Amino acid sequence: MAKSKKQALEQFKTEAAQELGITLGENYNGDLTAKQAGSIGGQMVKKMIEEYENKMQ
Repeated sequence: MAKSKKQALEQFKTEAAQELGITLGENYNGDLTAKQAGSIGGQMVKKMIEEYENKMQ
């Protein structure tokens, strides 16, 4: 069965956090610092840009 878009995005976010050594909970992550949350978002953008650049080649 195919994953929903929300599930895929959650998995992508979890993978990005793991690469940075940040552990995310299943539901609530309000205990993250702004720096940690920003790092996760930045890692996600970095990976999206790399994937796009690879498709252009």
